[in-house]
Amino acid sequence: MSEAPPYIDADAIARLVPMSTAVDAVEAVLKAGLDPEAESPRGVVGVPGGQLLLMPSSTTSYTGVKIATVTPGNAARDLPRIQGVYLLLDGTTHTPLALLDGIALTSLRTPAVSGAAIRHLAIPDAHRLLVFGTGPQAWGHVEAVRAVRPTLAHVDVVARNPERVAAFVDRCRDTGLSAAPATAADVARADIVCCCTTAREPLFDSALLPAHATVAAVGSHEPDAREVDEELLRRGLVVAESHEVALRECGDIALAVAAGAFDPERLRTLGELVRGEVEITEGRPRLFKSAGMAWEDLGVGAAAYERWSSLG
Repeated sequence: MSEAPPYIDADAIARLVPMSTAVDAVEAVLKAGLDPEAESPRGVVGVPGGQLLLMPSSTTSYTGVKIATVTPGNAARDLPRIQGVYLLLDGTTHTPLALLDGIALTSLRTPAVSGAAIRHLAIPDAHRLLVFGTGPQAWGHVEAVRAVRPTLAHVDVVARNPERVAAFVDRCRDTGLSAAPATAADVARADIVCCCTTAREPLFDSALLPAHATVAAVGSHEPDAREVDEELLRRGLVVAESHEVALRECGDIALAVAAGAFDPERLRTLGELVRGEVEITEGRPRLFKSAGMAWEDLGVGAAAYERWSSLG
């Protein structure tokens, strides 16, 4: 009987793959030639009490699939709403190599993808970040911005729960950053804005946004939900993971296209960005819109496995 593949838990993923490594892993997959446009759409299967999500991807080196569940009733059971596991396979033999904590992997790869975009979009001396949200993704984005912009000095925090805002501010201060509770109007002072919420309507008035600012919006992946307004798309450079996913799953982009506020021909992709094929012009803000794709889990999951293997 073959030996069961190892399980790489949340603590191990955090230890094996620091944020800077995760950002590099995302870029490496794109630079190696993977085409996100060729990815299969995420599978969504209705099951009693919720949904089963299936996200497969492959490269010449690895194949993998994330299996996640969305169970709204779990809140009343004091259990996570989203749970999951990632199965990593050899790219040639398809032999199982490892199981990874799927939620920890998602919590790492989403800000890492934003970090890859921010590395190329944000001004070099960006020092002021405004983050919408106080959950794991909000914190992950603070770490991602620090990884690609060591000049970061201050974090403004906007969320509905004052106690959570205060705790988040303290957490930032504990790492050596200055931080403060803020309002949406404080985007006027931001170099970078990260939207990490479940909002279905724009979080701020983009007319307030400085012309040099970069926005990463990651909280929604539904065609009728958005975190930024149409004016930001009309005014700025817009980058997404893929054209197909942007128009199918990103309401921020799809609704602007439907309203005639954004020409989809202007949309650039993350792959083009990291390969240096996108001209970054001064005088207009930059938006990166992410919906989350399976290749991102594969890239970061493979990095965790390779590091685990190298340690014996």
